[in-house]
Amino acid sequence: MINLKGIYPPIPTSFDDSGELALERMQENLIHLSKYSLAGFLILGSNGETVMLSQNEKIRVYEAARQVIPARMLMLAGTGGQSTRETIELTKAAEDSGADAALVLNPFYYKGLMTKDALVRHYHLVADQTDIPVIIYNMPANTGIDMTADTILAIAQHENIIGLKDSGGNLAKMGEIVGKARPGFQVLAGSAGFLFPALAVGAVGGILALANIAPQQCIEIHQLFLEGKMEIARKLQNSLIELNAMVTREQGVPALKAAMDMLSIYGGPCREPILPVSEAIKNSIADLLNDLNN
Repeated sequence: MINLKGIYPPIPTSFDDSGELALERMQENLIHLSKYSLAGFLILGSNGETVMLSQNEKIRVYEAARQVIPARMLMLAGTGGQSTRETIELTKAAEDSGADAALVLNPFYYKGLMTKDALVRHYHLVADQTDIPVIIYNMPANTGIDMTADTILAIAQHENIIGLKDSGGNLAKMGEIVGKARPGFQVLAGSAGFLFPALAVGAVGGILALANIAPQQCIEIHQLFLEGKMEIARKLQNSLIELNAMVTREQGVPALKAAMDMLSIYGGPCREPILPVSEAIKNSIADLLNDLNN
């Protein structure tokens, strides 16, 4: 069991202009963010463009990240694949690379066949085959599957499955999972857009794209909540909603990378077929960043 309490940026994978991995640039970003009081980092989540990488590339990214992530900070590794076999192989590779836990996105290509029984068996087989703990990842916007509370609670019965990252934003479902899961099961918000309300229903922290470009603000919402300063936390939460929507739901990873470039953090290009954002969107991002920092 590890304590997941706190804030985790899902680190974008860095590429050069030819689309090759730029691991030194990613490491520079990790070193920069390690100066903040973050709990750790997610490597190869949705913002890491994990589906764009080969298995060999994923292992190189795991290894490069662990080299520079301080020992005091957790490294969560995205290891979800479309088959149980692939997911186990990636999870073992992440473990060998020094990851502290695996974040496992559910298989989604054969949506109609991803029944409760299939998903429970998938996660339990993965959890059986690794010594590092497993975190469930529910990301309906990308997978087209929104796992029910009943399915997640059944998956969570395995002793090596310690938590959930939920990016769906269904707060009632989060609260139900917190209330019914076995003791010690931990829920993380999957977006800064609903961090404060997620904490209010029992989440212990969040894996937040916005924490790449506004780490201190995300940390402060969590800390203010723990200190009982609810009104200040609420106002700070509200100030982040528009920027968070821009770099997540509305424009996604290319907008996040554009924002990073504006802050002199390496964002760089996405892998094709993802295109860069337009100049108009860049201007909107710049305005939102300016509002946030003034």
